[in-house]
Amino acid sequence: MNDGRQWQDQVLAGPGGAMTDEVGVITGPLTLRTTAVAGGLLRMDIQYTDAEEWYTLTGSPVPHRGDPAAVHAAALASVRAGHGARAPGATPA
Repeated sequence: MNDGRQWQDQVLAGPGGAMTDEVGVITGPLTLRTTAVAGGLLRMDIQYTDAEEWYTLTGSPVPHRGDPAAVHAAALASVRAGHGARAPGATPA
């Protein structure tokens, strides 16, 4: 789903998975959803594919300038790489 305000794609997390605020690292087949929200921010949520619960990708929301789809693509690449992936631009712990 990519409608200009929200982007959503499935992604297989790399070794070390993706870091969430609520439950720590999640791994395996995931779905990443990026939503443009007020104030020029992008909110990134992630879930186990086909689960009901969504978690905040650590570092979200992030400010953006330019193409929000490119930020979503960068987040997907980060999750594919794993290593406790965070939202693009987030400071590592």
